[in-house]
Amino acid sequence: MPTVVITGVGQRLGLCLAEYFLAKQYKVIGTYRTERASITSLQTKGAQLYQVDFYDHQQTQTFIKAVASHIDTLDCLIHNASDWHDDNKTLGFAAYHQMFSNMMTIHAEVPYQLNLAFHSLLTPKDDQEFTDIIHISDYVASKGSKKHIAYAASKAALENLTLSFAQRFSPNIKVNAIAPALLAFNEDDDESYKIKARNKSLMQTEGSFQEAINTVEWLLASRYITGRTIHLDGGRHLK
Repeated sequence: MPTVVITGVGQRLGLCLAEYFLAKQYKVIGTYRTERASITSLQTKGAQLYQVDFYDHQQTQTFIKAVASHIDTLDCLIHNASDWHDDNKTLGFAAYHQMFSNMMTIHAEVPYQLNLAFHSLLTPKDDQEFTDIIHISDYVASKGSKKHIAYAASKAALENLTLSFAQRFSPNIKVNAIAPALLAFNEDDDESYKIKARNKSLMQTEGSFQEAINTVEWLLASRYITGRTIHLDGGRHLK
C-alpha cells in the first residue's frame, strides 16, 4: 500500500487531499492542530492522525519519531500545514518578532526538518522509480503582500527550499511546489469580498480544491518535473 504524509489535514485543502488519497487506497498519515469533526471522519476512514503543534519543537520531533517507527517507506510527503497572520497593524517589536518567527517556523523550518528526517523513507525501494515531496506555497510568495509581509516572506523561503531539496534529493525524489491564489472562499466571506477577490484574476473565478488535487496528481505522475513551482492563480500575474 502506498503511503503519504500530509501536514495540516483538518480543513480546506489538507482535508480534501487526505480524502483524495484515502479514496486512492493510500495509507494516509496526517497532522492537525485543532480537534474538528473532520478529524474523526478521517480517522473513521482509516487515516492515521497526530495532533501536533509545529510551533513546539518537541512535538515536531515526537511526530518525526512516531512516523519513522511505524513505516519503512514513504511515497509522498505534502507540506500543507500553514498559518496566517496580519502584520498590517501596529503591534510592537515583541509581537512582530514572534509573528515572523512563527511564519518561518511553520512554512520553512518544519518542512526543512521533515524533508531531512524522512529522506531515508522517501528513498525509492525495490521497483519504485520516483517518490515525491510537494510544498504548498502561495501566490504571494512571488508578488509580496503589504498586509501579510511575514507570511509572504516565509512562503518565498518555502519555494527556495523547493529548489535546494530538488538538487539535494535528485534524481529519484522529485521536489516541487504548488502556489495557489484563491482556491475556495470561507463560509463567512461576504458577497462584496467574493466579487473583489474574483476580479483579481483574468479568469474571474476561484480555482477550487479540485484544481490543486489535479495538480498534485499530475506531479505524482510526472517523470520529468522537479524543482518547479506550479502557479494556480487564474492569471493574476497579468492583471
